[in-house]
Parts: sequence; C-alpha cells; structure tokens
Amino acid sequence: MSEKPSGEPISGEVTALLEAWGNGDRAALDRLMPIVYVELRRLAHRELLREAPGRTLSTTAVVNEAYLRLVEQDHAKVESRRHFLNLAAQMMRRVLVDEARKRGAAKRGGGAKRVSLDEIPEPGREADAGLLALDEALERLEGLDPRLSRVVELRYFAGLTFEEAAGALGVSVTTAWRDWNTARAWLYDRLHV
Repeated sequence: MSEKPSGEPISGEVTALLEAWGNGDRAALDRLMPIVYVELRRLAHRELLREAPGRTLSTTAVVNEAYLRLVEQDHAKVESRRHFLNLAAQMMRRVLVDEARKRGAAKRGGGAKRVSLDEIPEPGREADAGLLALDEALERLEGLDPRLSRVVELRYFAGLTFEEAAGALGVSVTTAWRDWNTARAWLYDRLHV
C-alpha cells in the first residue's frame, strides 16, 4: 500500500475502516489497529514520560487498555484518522487517570497503621495528583467551553500540531492557537491556586 510522507495511507483504507466501525463492524477496528498502532504507542509513550517514576503501566498496557475501551464504543462516529487519534487519546487519558486514582486509593488506605494528624508530613505535589487535578480542571473547562477542552486534549494528550488540531476541530489555525492560549491561561488559574 502506498503512503503519503505523513504515513497516512492514500487508499482511504483508514477512512473506510473508521466508517465500517462507526456502522457497527467491530472487526473493522481490529483491522484498523495495526495501521495506527505505531502512532498510538508514540502517544502513550509520550504520556507515560510525564508520569512519576515507579508507574505500573507500560506503553503497551496503556495502548491495549485504550483499545479495549474503544471496542466498547458502540457505533462511534469517527470521521477521520485525526478524529480517531483524538478519541484514542481521550481513552488513554481515561486509562492514566483511572490508574492514578487507583494508586491514590491504595495510598489512602492500603492496610496502613493509624497515626495522628500531627505525625503526617506535608504532602508533596506528585505526578498522579497533577494528572487528577488537570483532569478535573479539563472537565470543568469542558462544561464552560467544550472546544477549549478539546484543543487541550488534541495538543497535550494527542500531541497534534496547531494545524492538525485546527483541522480536527474544523477551525482556522489562528482560532486553534487562540483557543490553546485561552485554555492554558484558564487551566493555569485553576491549577495554581
């Protein structure tokens, strides 16, 4: 199969598989995954680099868990490769946030002995806490302006350029850039209180 320099198949195979998957053909997703697997691994690896040392998930585990969550989507309407990667990035975000919550729950209980509040040291800012705070802030931002939240997911979690994010959102590059800066400022205010 011939490819563009970007690695996207010219034949429209990705688009056809996405359409088939959206129409309920789960086998289409199975055929699609090998085509986009390298890109998904790159996204997952980039996200895991931001995680704290000692994480329990590997790049492969994040991609596999995201795949399982994608399979659970019934009749997902995915219009393009970029849209699919955005959906996959959202699933990876969910995987990482869920894992951070599990680790946090284990830290809050986990059979530890009881101590008085005076004996507890000041908590440090951990990567899990940062990821959870970012997730909560993004959920609040989505309630105010879904496009601002989406541009953060596309740029931060999916690693898309402004041009790619603008295409996925159906806006101009200037609008994507403006949305990104607005979202960053809003998130900074919420996360650095």
